Amino acid sequence: MRSKVVSFDLNTGKAPIADASPLKRPLSGLKEIFYDQEAVKSILAKQDPMVYEFYDLHMPEREGDLAFGTSMVYPGKVGDEYYMTKGHFHTLIDTAEVYYCLKGYGMMMMESPEGEIEYQEMRPGQAVYVPGRYAHRSINLSDTETLITFFVFRADAGHNYGTIEEKGFRKLVVASNNGYALIDNPHWVG
Repeated sequence: MRSKVVSFDLNTGKAPIADASPLKRPLSGLKEIFYDQEAVKSILAKQDPMVYEFYDLHMPEREGDLAFGTSMVYPGKVGDEYYMTKGHFHTLIDTAEVYYCLKGYGMMMMESPEGEIEYQEMRPGQAVYVPGRYAHRSINLSDTETLITFFVFRADAGHNYGTIEEKGFRKLVVASNNGYALIDNPHWVG
């Protein structure tokens, strides 16, 4: 592979379609990750809002190469739970990943298979290092602004969404009088 230049709009996080394919995740495709299923049903009865999207830059999935792109988590809540990405482990579980916040205010929720939990707030200009062996998801903590991040990881790492789909994360991030709170996930499968 030769060098490559990709342009990103720093206000929207989007890349030209020629360089990347947007992968869109509306609420209907994520309804199981939110704990308040009555709120999910109520929202979907009226509309199917976009929760997040990201740009896949079609990098070769080879050892030694890096995959990178942008992710946009839109502002919104399901019940009192903030919009978030689905979350995943890497198939090559020891793979780390870096997220650099371009715009917005959010959080990176991380959890190891052994149950260690970490979370880091993200603001523009800050990078969050996600260690290997940690599932991770981005959460938008703003009611008005899109959380836009740039990410990079080992290109052949793969994504394991199944574990999170089956078990969930141990903690949830919900709105509170002080901004947000971490609570136990009542649907977590141990």
